[in-house]
Amino acid sequence: MGVPDASGDLSSEMEVDAFRRLFPLRYFERHLSESIRPDARPLGRARDTTLALGAVASAHGSALAKIGSTTMLAAIKMEVMTPSTESPEEGSIAIDFHMPPICSPIVRPGRPAEAAPVISKQLSDTISSSGMINLKELSLVSGKAAWMAYLDIYCLDADGALFDAALLSAVGAFSHLQIPIVSLNDDGKIVLVSEEDDGTKLEEEPVNKEKRKLTLSSIPFSLTCILHKNYILADPTAEEESIMETLVTVVLDSSSRLVSFYKPGGPVLAQTSAVQDCVALTRQRVKELQDILDETISGMEID
Repeated sequence: MGVPDASGDLSSEMEVDAFRRLFPLRYFERHLSESIRPDARPLGRARDTTLALGAVASAHGSALAKIGSTTMLAAIKMEVMTPSTESPEEGSIAIDFHMPPICSPIVRPGRPAEAAPVISKQLSDTISSSGMINLKELSLVSGKAAWMAYLDIYCLDADGALFDAALLSAVGAFSHLQIPIVSLNDDGKIVLVSEEDDGTKLEEEPVNKEKRKLTLSSIPFSLTCILHKNYILADPTAEEESIMETLVTVVLDSSSRLVSFYKPGGPVLAQTSAVQDCVALTRQRVKELQDILDETISGMEID
């Protein structure tokens, strides 16, 4: 009986690794020709996804989302503001996306990541245009006081499909959000009611008598795909994004309505058939993400 040649196996592994580093596109195309990816996923399958609510105890709402290794932490802090004269019965939402140097070797200390403001704008546009949040629910006293929801999303690990994970963490944070109890003080100003104070010591009735959640509708979910020749790769890793540069992000809401379609350049044209295939993959992904969100919320309620 022959003895396995361990040195031969090691040599082969080193050769494959060297080929991958020297000719990354050819390495990936060899896998694509077999309808498989180097991480053993089929072309249209997203990575394993998890969502945890209440990740930040000091926030009014928070969530930790993971898609493969890509990890996002979202936290919401609520503050009382004076509403604008144009929308006296509406509150506001401010979104900031952060990429600290720990998230990726391409992010340098002291230099803001180029992707951060782009993703911040994408998130703001998506949440606004989807109609997920009725801003009138954030009103306290018409024309005088309303809630400002500050949503901060921190990228802890940037391994591709950053917008998808950031949007999922934002949806999770708003699902977990509990709007604090507030009341009018003697000066007629809105003040937060502390956890220990049940409101009986206040001369005025609380504006919010108990903590409440927002009513979320038309929840948006997204899927980023790579277009490369005749191939479509769902949920790319950072390595795949760096090698095959044409990205398409489709955002659908929970009823499969198209919220946005984003293609930031790239050498491959988005033909009608490719766009339709990306939308079809996104529909499947929306069902998966909706199930993950529902299961996570149900788990929180049981706890």
